[in-house]
Amino acid sequence: MTPIRLLVLAAGLLVVAVVLWDAFEAVVLPRRVARRLRLVVIILRTTWRFWGKAGLRRPAGFRRETFLSYYGPLNLILLLVVWAAGLIVGFAMMQWGLGSPLVDPQGRATFLTDLYFSGTNFFTIGLGDVSPRGWPGRALTVIEGGTGFAFLALVIGYLPIFYQEFSRRETRVTMLDGWAGSPPTAAALLFRLGRDDSLAVVSTFLEEWELWCADMLESHLSYPILAYFRSQHSNQSWLAGITMVLDVCALILAGVEGAPRHAAQRTFAMARHTVVDLCQVFAVAPRDPAEDRLPEAEFPRLEAMLARGGVRLTNGPKAAAALAHLRHFYEPYVAALSDLLLMSLPTWMPAPGARDNWERSPWR
Repeated sequence: MTPIRLLVLAAGLLVVAVVLWDAFEAVVLPRRVARRLRLVVIILRTTWRFWGKAGLRRPAGFRRETFLSYYGPLNLILLLVVWAAGLIVGFAMMQWGLGSPLVDPQGRATFLTDLYFSGTNFFTIGLGDVSPRGWPGRALTVIEGGTGFAFLALVIGYLPIFYQEFSRRETRVTMLDGWAGSPPTAAALLFRLGRDDSLAVVSTFLEEWELWCADMLESHLSYPILAYFRSQHSNQSWLAGITMVLDVCALILAGVEGAPRHAAQRTFAMARHTVVDLCQVFAVAPRDPAEDRLPEAEFPRLEAMLARGGVRLTNGPKAAAALAHLRHFYEPYVAALSDLLLMSLPTWMPAPGARDNWERSPWR
C-alpha cells in the first residue's frame, strides 16, 4: 500500500466518522450541542443566508412567507442528501485506499468504480456487476452495507418526529387567533377576557403556555431546524406567539388588577428562558428592536383600550416604568431571533379594524 493510498484511506475513514457523528448529534442526541464547528450548522448558516436574501426580494406578506416556508423541509432533505453523499464518498475513498479490490467486468477498477460500487452498496441495491475480492474489500463492503441500512432506517424513522413536534407547536399557535387575534397582541387578549368578565381564565391560559414553552425549549434545542418551519398563515408564527405571551406576563407583573401574578411570573421565566437559549443555539447576540414596539406616548392608548374592556392597571403612572423595565429582559432576544428568522414581532395593540383569521374568507 503506497503512502498516498494510506492517506486517502485515513481521510475516507475520517469523512465517514464525521458524517456519522454529525447525524447522531443532529437526529439522535436529545440535547443541545454547544460546539459551533458542525456540518449541520455550516449547512444551515450557508443555505439560510442565500435563501433569506432571496425571500426578502419578494413582497412582504403571503408570497414571502410561502417562499420562506419551503426552507425548513427542503433543508431537512438537503441534510439527508449531504450525509448520504458524504458516507458514499468516504467509503469509496477507503476502497481506493485499499487498492480498489473490486472485480469490474469492464476493465481495471478506478475511483469511479469505487464510487459506483459504494453507492449501490450503501443503498443496498446489490446489482452484482461489481464485486469485492479479498478479505479487506469484502469486510469493508459488509460494514458499508450495514451502515447504509442502519443510517437510512434511523434517519427516515426520525422524520415523523420532526413533524410531530412541528404539529404540536403549531396547534397552540393557531389557537391564538380566537384568543388574541392574528397577529396576536397582548392588549387584544386582556381586552377580550376583561370584556367577557373572564380575566380569571388568564391563569389557565398562562399555565398552558408555560408547558408549551418548556416543550418547545426541549424540542428546538435538540432540533434547531424546527425553528425555520413556519406557520400555516402568514400573520402567525411561533415567535409572535411567545412574544405576545411575554408581553401579557410583563403587563400583568407591571400591575393588572385581578390578574394572577404567580402564573405570570412562572410563564415569564419559562418563556424568557426559551428565547435566551434559542439565541445561544443560533449564536445571535441580543439587540434592541429597530423600532420601539411600545413608545412612551403610546402607553396611554394601551391603558385606555384595556380600561374599555374593564381591565385596570393598579400602579397608575408607575406601571409604564415597570413595564419598560420588564420589556428590557426579553425584547432584545426576540428582536435578534426576528432578524435572523425573518419573522415579524407582534405589536402591543391590534391595528384598527383588524379581523381574526376565522372571520376572513376568500368568498367573503
